[in-house]
Amino acid sequence: MIRLLLTGLWVCILTAGASYAVAYWKETGTLLQNEEHTEGLQYHKTRVLSVPMIENGSVQGYIVTRFVYTVEPGIMQQLPFPPDPFVVDEAFRAIFADSRLDFRNLARYDLSILTASIKQRVNQRMQADVLQDVLLEDFNYVAREEFQRKP
Repeated sequence: MIRLLLTGLWVCILTAGASYAVAYWKETGTLLQNEEHTEGLQYHKTRVLSVPMIENGSVQGYIVTRFVYTVEPGIMQQLPFPPDPFVVDEAFRAIFADSRLDFRNLARYDLSILTASIKQRVNQRMQADVLQDVLLEDFNYVAREEFQRKP
């Protein structure tokens, strides 16, 4: 009987540990703790951003995207606040206001112009060359019809 209880306790501990590891991995992208880098660039991910696409006065769907930006470690430590809010704000503004963006055909959209624009505007707003590069991790369009409404 005690052997059965210890086996059950062991399984519970393994399950909890595995669940924690998977949750940590999904959040950070790695199972190992990130140490502060003294050389090279640091990569930072923004939160997932969903930008509504409006046509004929109604929302047709959403552009769902996530950006990664690079910063030198020394500059990042000197900043009074992280550049994340500025990157998200500039990305939202650029995507929402871009008349060249055909959300039904994203293959024709020049993403290098978008990322260069975000980098330039964020550095301008922060009054320093903070961002070294802006990268896209994800860029998709989700049509309104694909959402299921629950009663």
